[in-house]
Amino acid sequence: MKVILLQDVKGQGKKGQLIEASDGYARNFLLPRKLAVEATADAVNTKKMNDKATQERIAREKAEALETSKKLREMTLVVKAKGGGAGRLFGSVTSQEIVDALEKSAKIKLDKRKIVIADTIKSVGTYTVTCKLGYEINAPLTVKIEEI
Repeated sequence: MKVILLQDVKGQGKKGQLIEASDGYARNFLLPRKLAVEATADAVNTKKMNDKATQERIAREKAEALETSKKLREMTLVVKAKGGGAGRLFGSVTSQEIVDALEKSAKIKLDKRKIVIADTIKSVGTYTVTCKLGYEINAPLTVKIEEI
């Protein structure tokens, strides 16, 4: 019996795959546990439509990530932090502060976990941080730290 897997099944296949399973295994295990559906013409057509929609969504998100990457490469972000004089800061500049400044100045929303800071930023100056935008797209962002 041909079935379409709704979840990963160990030893059988991954979610979304069309597999050939024995009648008893499909009827007594896969179908009652909602791990698979029978591969009727309607189910196969629905699977193809969902795959196509997923591919379009991925392509759109990848294009948005590339566009954001171009903006970030050209930008120099200014972050103001409290300092104690002589170029030293009280504490350090965090990825959350960088995200807040980025959203405020350039209207670009990122998650703070997508900002990678190589070394802690504890003094005034210019630093380069990496922004992970997904789909293996990374963009360097120049951050200029100014003392308040």
